[in-house]
Amino acid sequence: MKLRRRKCIPSCASHQRVDEDELYCNGKKRQEESACSHNSTPVISHLAQCFSNAMVGPRAWIGGFFNRSGNKKFGSDKYLDYTLTPIQEERLQSLQERLGVPFDETRIEHQEALRDLWSAAFPNVELKSLISEQWKDMGWQGANPSTDFRGCGLISLENLLFFATTYPVTFRRLLLKEGGKRAQWEYPFAVAGINVSYMLIQMLDLQSEKPKCLPGLNFLKLFEEEEDAFDVLYCIAFAMMDAQWLAMQASYMEFNEVLLVTKTQLERELSLEDVHRIQDLPAYNMLFH
Repeated sequence: MKLRRRKCIPSCASHQRVDEDELYCNGKKRQEESACSHNSTPVISHLAQCFSNAMVGPRAWIGGFFNRSGNKKFGSDKYLDYTLTPIQEERLQSLQERLGVPFDETRIEHQEALRDLWSAAFPNVELKSLISEQWKDMGWQGANPSTDFRGCGLISLENLLFFATTYPVTFRRLLLKEGGKRAQWEYPFAVAGINVSYMLIQMLDLQSEKPKCLPGLNFLKLFEEEEDAFDVLYCIAFAMMDAQWLAMQASYMEFNEVLLVTKTQLERELSLEDVHRIQDLPAYNMLFH
């Protein structure tokens, strides 16, 4: 990994105490805000790079964030010994296979998926090349979006594409930052989407043989009723994150906090007794606003 200068997104520890890194970040933020009016395009690119490096790049950093705020394992053996139904087992295995697929820019089907995402996001704009500065308009770190998938793999692209094709109105509303009072320093859409995918995978404990956390168990019940439950839950989580962003009047320095609040809210909704299908989640209606 190449050495980088200090990043402008603080670590989780810096939310609890003020230290030299936080003072440095605050100073950098003021400098960058001052420069915004002079040259906005490099700033947008820098924000996407800052998000990508801090959240999706170093796996140890991500692991640290979610380990501090992550799921507590069941304290009772009855939960640890629960048995998957045949449908749950089949669908969980299929989902876990998807989690294991890295994005490969040399594979034709992966290239086509990227092109499909661009067409869904900007239907009236031709993509000049798979490596193009145009990708920055969607909130990727640079001209080659394949470099941003290293932290989550192909499933993060599949999630974005599912969102774009299944709930196109909401997808474009979030992509174009429509509605609400927006911050001067908005989160980069695509890179934030990758982090939502990663957050769900960790929250639901999907990389274990079977989930050993309450949100994961609750999700399996929904998964049995709806084959696309994970992809729909991704769309719900993204919409919830954007709503929290607006409610908290957040800026890019506070993205970690917004994501954590979103995770907590989603865990609560999954635990509601009257939720038997993915459509029963209260936040599901956000996909149609």
